[in-house]
Amino acid sequence: MQVAVIILNWNGRKYLQQFLPTLIQYSKEEAEIIVADNASTDDSVAFLINNYPEIRIIRNPDNGGFAKGYNLALSQVQADYYILLNSDIEVTENWINPVITLMEQDRLIAACQPKIRSYHEPKKFEYAGAAGGFIDKYGYPFCRGRIFLSIEEDTGQYDDASEIFWATGACMFVRADLFHLAGGLDEDFFAHMEEIDFCWRLKNNGYRIMYCPDSTVFHIGGGTLPKASWRKTYLNFRNNFYLLYKNLPDNRLYKVFAVRLCLDGIAAFKFLFQAGFKDFWAVTRAHMSFYRSFRKTKQKRKALKHGSMQHVFGKNIVVEYYLRGRRKFSQLNMKKFYTE
Repeated sequence: MQVAVIILNWNGRKYLQQFLPTLIQYSKEEAEIIVADNASTDDSVAFLINNYPEIRIIRNPDNGGFAKGYNLALSQVQADYYILLNSDIEVTENWINPVITLMEQDRLIAACQPKIRSYHEPKKFEYAGAAGGFIDKYGYPFCRGRIFLSIEEDTGQYDDASEIFWATGACMFVRADLFHLAGGLDEDFFAHMEEIDFCWRLKNNGYRIMYCPDSTVFHIGGGTLPKASWRKTYLNFRNNFYLLYKNLPDNRLYKVFAVRLCLDGIAAFKFLFQAGFKDFWAVTRAHMSFYRSFRKTKQKRKALKHGSMQHVFGKNIVVEYYLRGRRKFSQLNMKKFYTE
């Protein structure tokens, strides 16, 4: 069985220097390590050549973002399993085998993530993935261990291997054949939520997404775009609309969009009064971009299977969090998660 760890790098020399030694120490016996460079303008490639000649380097011609960068790189990698790994992650001993073992037990498991904890606050989960991802019925993403900005301490409360809705792209194990069969990541997303779209497409084709608690990695997060970036706001709102329009079942599509138009309007004016014009304009631009690309997105929807709502939260997580004060995943009513 061949396993390949692929780090997508863009001007991340400091993270390569910091985290490659541990990655090599805990991975070299189980996997090939590859760095796919997205046309970095720092000395990342020179650093790798001079210090890690054993690591394969794939040079992408430009910085096409997370989705395009991985699609280009993985088209050149022969393996049974791919591990998509952010450069700002510290792995731990025996982080690969438990996940592969879990996936080998069930051919329907297409993708899986380990436990993601914070590098700077090691006792806590990390924002981007935590103990597995979900969305609510209006498309808002959250995780076991993280709802909006409320991040839980890991006390073992999510130490069960569980089916989830999406696995984080920060550290995603995926069957190589299914990655290509599904068409890879949607390059129109550029970055953010492309892994949710990818996992939803897999689910719509009858596959499962899992969380494995027996593997732990530590993630810095926000290395490319900080949480306060207006561009991050733009990508999140735009890509969320892409995600929903492509994958929602017919009987949910227009109901969801009617509500989201209202909620996004509220969010935009909240940004205007609390954060300033840039984030307000980011939400507006996100909608304009979606409408401009509507014909193309509609063609994508026609080409896809859609309909799975399994493991989608049947309530509005915004209401649960802000009005009902439910800050932890364990406080949500599991009976309100769709099972179909």
